[in-house]
Amino acid sequence: MDQASVNNSKQSNKTKDMVLSALLITLVFVATKFINIKLPISINGGLIHAGNTMLFLAAIVFGKKKGAVAGAFGMGLFDVLSGWLAWAPFTFIVRGVMGYIIGKISWANGKEGNSIVLNIIAIVVGGIWMMVGYYFTEVILYGNWITPFTSIPGNITQIVIGALIGLPLVIALKKTKVV
Repeated sequence: MDQASVNNSKQSNKTKDMVLSALLITLVFVATKFINIKLPISINGGLIHAGNTMLFLAAIVFGKKKGAVAGAFGMGLFDVLSGWLAWAPFTFIVRGVMGYIIGKISWANGKEGNSIVLNIIAIVVGGIWMMVGYYFTEVILYGNWITPFTSIPGNITQIVIGALIGLPLVIALKKTKVV
C-alpha cells in the first residue's frame, strides 16, 4: 500500500469517526429533547427522558470515548437549548463521565459490551455517579444540602427505564453485526 492510500484510509477513518460521533450526539439530544415527560417528581421539578437509553447504547456498543462524547455533548446541548443553561456545564461533566464509566466497564476484559452482567454493572455504577454528580450540582445551584435528595427517586427512575429499554436495544443492535 502506498503512502497516498494510507493517508486516504486514515482520513476516511477520521471522517467515519466524526460522523458516528455526531450521530450519537444527535441521538442522545433528540431522545432527551423530544422523548420526555416533565413530572413534579421533586421539589425542583424533574424530567424523565429517553436520553439515558441512547447514552447507554452509545457507551455499551461503541465504548468509553463515544459514550463520553455522546453524553456530554448530547445532554449538554439539550440543557443549552431547553432553558436549563445553568445546568449545562454540570451536565456536560456529569453525563460525559457517566458515558465514559459505562463504556469503560462494559468494554472491560475485552468484552466490548457483549456481557449483560458487565453492562448492568456499568449502568449501575454510571447511574450512581450521575446521582452523586447531580446531587452536588443541585447543592451548588440551589444552595441547599437537603432538597437535592428529592431528585434521587426521579434519577433512579430514569436509570431503570433507560436500562430496561436500552439493554434489549444493545443486544438487538449487536446481533445485526452492523456495528
